[in-house]
Amino acid sequence: MAAEDELLLPRLPELFETSKQLLDEVEVATEPAGSRIVQEKVFKGLDLLEKAAEMLKQLDLFSRNEDLEEIASTDLKYLLVPAFQGALTMKQVNPSKRLDHLQRAREHFINYLTECRCHHVAEFELPKTKDNSAENHTANSSMAYPSLVAMASQRQAKIERYKQKKELEHRLSTMKSAVESGQADDERVREYYLLHLQRWIDISLEEIESIDQEIKILRERDSSREASTSNASRLERPPMKPFILTRNTAQAKVFGAGYPSLATMTVSDWYEQHQKYGALPDQGIAKKTPEEFRKAAQQQENQEEKEEDDDEQTLYRAREWDDWKDTHPRGYGNRQNMG
Repeated sequence: MAAEDELLLPRLPELFETSKQLLDEVEVATEPAGSRIVQEKVFKGLDLLEKAAEMLKQLDLFSRNEDLEEIASTDLKYLLVPAFQGALTMKQVNPSKRLDHLQRAREHFINYLTECRCHHVAEFELPKTKDNSAENHTANSSMAYPSLVAMASQRQAKIERYKQKKELEHRLSTMKSAVESGQADDERVREYYLLHLQRWIDISLEEIESIDQEIKILRERDSSREASTSNASRLERPPMKPFILTRNTAQAKVFGAGYPSLATMTVSDWYEQHQKYGALPDQGIAKKTPEEFRKAAQQQENQEEKEEDDDEQTLYRAREWDDWKDTHPRGYGNRQNMG
């Protein structure tokens, strides 16, 4: 029974060719990337590639101690499995898991580049990883900003990589029909798959650079969201009525008589009131509840209105006295000793 099950399982060449075909269909698809048809192909291709990677691990097909010449020509294409995994992972559409997809795709591309570097497929600089990022950071710590020379060299490297990629694609297109039809000899087949490996090295380097930029943007967006959420969750204080700060009591009476709709207080009164309720900057947040704070403010307002009424009565009596003195000059009514 076990032997029959093993015969029903797909073989490694079938897994590889089917997943490669699905990747090609996804890349040339005219439907939106988030459509059901495209995403079904993405998930199916990732599942097949996962099985192929597990099968390669069990077969121990590649050893990092062997050179490129020791690998059979027909086995070279299986080095592309992690690169295909990274490409299909990038095609997944789920905004809530975008950061996880980017990190997983970057890991697949790094694994592919590491294998190619170990087997000396091509000469290139391996991007930063968790292992070598500390060394690169100490080496570049003295440079706060990239120099113009470094930026120019990076731009030139991108141009050269683009030209090399176009040349590789042209050579692959001319050799594809002969290799897939089985008419090419072993040397031709080997050259064909080596060109594929070099092409995907350039693609992986470009994808990793793009992934790093997108990861930085997503992390900055998440940090800004957390900051705005924490600010919104702070305790809101009850709204305060407008008031006028005065230097002394006399000035407070003047403004109080002129603007009865506004509450007035001196600087000392304002400081004592806020010190009483613990609302000064060096005392932290007020310890009393907003309801108690509003009651105290209402009592203060009633007291000020009462004082304003008393001031108005005193002012009215003073004005009546001034009017009486205007109509009754000094000595008015003392007529006894007049001749």
